Amino acid sequence: MSRKREHEPEKENGERWLLTYSDLITLLMIFFVVLYSMSKVDAQRFAAVAESLNKALGGGTPAKIEMSASPVGPSLFQTGTPSSKTTIPGNGTDPNNTAYTKPDANAIASQVKANTEKMSIDAIKAKLDKFAADNGLQLTLITATEERGLVVSIQETLLFESGSADITARARDILEKVSTVLAVAPNQIKVEGHTDNLTINTAKFPSNWELSVIRSINVVHILQHDGITADRLSAAGYGEYRPISSNDTDAGRAKNRRIDLVVLRSKYDVTEPSNQTPPPSPVVPPVTKNP
Repeated sequence: MSRKREHEPEKENGERWLLTYSDLITLLMIFFVVLYSMSKVDAQRFAAVAESLNKALGGGTPAKIEMSASPVGPSLFQTGTPSSKTTIPGNGTDPNNTAYTKPDANAIASQVKANTEKMSIDAIKAKLDKFAADNGLQLTLITATEERGLVVSIQETLLFESGSADITARARDILEKVSTVLAVAPNQIKVEGHTDNLTINTAKFPSNWELSVIRSINVVHILQHDGITADRLSAAGYGEYRPISSNDTDAGRAKNRRIDLVVLRSKYDVTEPSNQTPPPSPVVPPVTKNP
């Protein structure tokens, strides 16, 4: 008869703690994976994960979880019914389907118009700069982009004789080329006359005011004749009071004697004449006399 083997006592496993440790590590990994997935701000997945966690950890009826409209604040989550000002996630049109507020249509239209106008002004500037370079006029026909629009500055020596407001024959050809470029844009064009501070006192021009104004008016007539409609044009004379250089030197005074053609941005249309029909005058009821 065979002898039964005696039951050997089970040896104590000193590595059982590794099971608990590995479980904790696995849970931590899952937790961080969940956090990473939520960082992608996928609203639908986020809501599903939040509801599952709430059921598993809290029990009972889960509370509705919403994403905060702003990441700034003490908590990333909000519970309860969102207020009327809260943007509900999932109604957006971006790839992540995040919270989205419909932009104002007027703001979009204004931005598109501003961008289109900027491209038009930049194109005009490029054409005029090329014209000046091709004809050796870089020092007498200068363009600059300002807040109010594009300023085309033409020095006096290119347009007039000293002390005169009569446009020379060569100046007419130059203004004709400039008019061809400016005519394509619908913007208002303001012609500004400027002089230096040297006193002028003649029968025709008692002061620099008259000289600067008459010069700008004569340029307006040329621009109108060359295809720019009259309702886009205006003339102004500033005399010696808008210098761009010092009047203490001959070179500075030469820069100040100029005609500026200002292609105004459309936002300045309210300050310029337009071809809009003025509103009708109010009807005043007749006054009846007492008998």
